[in-house]
Amino acid sequence: MEDAQKFGLAQLYQLRGRVGRSGIQAHAWLLYPDDINLSDKARKRLRALQEFSQLGSGYHLAMRDMEIRGVGSLLGAEQSGQVEAIGFEMYTEMLKEAIDEIQGQEIPTVEDTQIDLNLTAFIPNRYITDVEQKMDAYRAVATVTCDRDIKQIERDWLDRYGEIPEPARQLLQVADLKHKAKSIGFSRIKPEGKQNIILETPMLEPGWNLLLEKLPPHLHGRFVYGKKKVIVRGLGAVKPTQQLETLINWFNCLCG
Repeated sequence: MEDAQKFGLAQLYQLRGRVGRSGIQAHAWLLYPDDINLSDKARKRLRALQEFSQLGSGYHLAMRDMEIRGVGSLLGAEQSGQVEAIGFEMYTEMLKEAIDEIQGQEIPTVEDTQIDLNLTAFIPNRYITDVEQKMDAYRAVATVTCDRDIKQIERDWLDRYGEIPEPARQLLQVADLKHKAKSIGFSRIKPEGKQNIILETPMLEPGWNLLLEKLPPHLHGRFVYGKKKVIVRGLGAVKPTQQLETLINWFNCLCG
């Protein structure tokens, strides 16, 4: 093969494979002019073909080809050439870390969110006396999916039953907190000791770090990420009603 320096590594490998058949031994001679300076990539291609001459060496040649040319953009046609600088194995490790980092930024999906704060949240018998109407009211609260649903329930109750008592209002606030927590991947909210509130979640740390950026900077120190949970420091020391209102305000920022 004349002017072998002009061929790509895959082309040279394919041409070399055409030489010889079955038990007939043959030789492939790669020729290039001795009066020209080979480029660094051409020299590496020829050296790779010489190095991997045994049967079944196609995989190793393919990896060497990527090291020489660079695998380029995985989503485009550009050739980055970065593999040549760091080696194929290091490149694949870095690629895996980058993919894990991106995947870890996703907000997880949770089936439901459990609120275990020490609250009095229910519909008093004196407020809605009819059992069927009360069950309908509870069903409406259980199906809340957005702030608009909460406001609509408030208007309906005010119109039909009058001023909303505090336990029923807390029930609406719990429903509000629950749908917000569910939308950003928290599966349970509960006290821990007398000082902290725990937000249980399957969320990975990169995902939480993205959420944390939505909070005002002075609040960042209140949150500590741990395995499958986020600790809210100091919030457990205030009254449960204040815990509820504070979490709703903070979750409004996180959902924004």
